[in-house]
Formats: sequence, structure tokens, C-alpha cells
Amino acid sequence: MLSMHLAELYGVEPRTLVQAVKRNMERFPEDFMFQLNNDEFDNLKSQIVTSSWGGLRRATPYAFTEQGAIMAATILNSPRAVEMSIFVVRAFVKLRGMIISHKDLKQKIEEMEKKYDSQFKIVFTAIKELMTTPEKPARKIGFKIENKY
Repeated sequence: MLSMHLAELYGVEPRTLVQAVKRNMERFPEDFMFQLNNDEFDNLKSQIVTSSWGGLRRATPYAFTEQGAIMAATILNSPRAVEMSIFVVRAFVKLRGMIISHKDLKQKIEEMEKKYDSQFKIVFTAIKELMTTPEKPARKIGFKIENKY
């Protein structure tokens, strides 16, 4: 996501976002954010039909990954950025709770399996299969052509 769009999302001026990022560069490794070079920016502008780039710019915009966009929310003080930071923290806490409860459930099933005799082995095997996440087969690229002749 480009810096001007991220700034709009968080309710701040693009220059405010860029200034906050520059003051906190240690929070933005290259997999969080990078600055477009002139060729990349010119190519991007040529791909966009509408003219919403806001006139002349002194510097090319920054591009943020998902992690960079979340980190940007933590360094801004706009109401929207604060709201997004709180949302992310709550999501991670909820995710951790789900993971812990899944581990607890697995442990309880294993304890029950040891306690009961082999007549329930089929039931425990079925439960374990339901608890595992299936691996998605890799999607093939291309079209399937049926031979009708």
C-alpha cells in the first residue's frame, strides 16, 4: 500500500505519515516498507488512468507491506490509527487463546485415549483426524482441455 493511501486510511496527511516513519526507521525493516525509485513510480503512474497523485512530489512514495501498515498504526496518534492498533492487539490475543485451547483439547484427548481400552481407538483416531488441518493441494496453473474426438 502506498504511503498516500495509508495516510488516508489512518486519517493523517501523507507528510505526517512519512515524517513519523522517518523518525522511527528502526521499526520498519525492508520487509515492512521500501521507497519506490523514480522508474517504479513512473511505471506505476502510467498504469493508473485517473489523475489522483496530488501534483508534483519532491520524493517518491513509500510502499508498505501488511506488517508495515500495522506498524505505521502504532507510531501515529490519529483516532483511526489508534483504533487499528487496538484491533490488531485484540486479534492476536484471541488467536493465542484459540491456539492454547486447541493444545489443551489435544492433550485431554490423548489422556483419555491412554485411559480407555482399544475399543475406542477408532473414535480417538477420528477425532484426531478432525482436529488436523487438511493440506490444500497445489493448484495447477492453466486450463483443462477435454478431447472430444
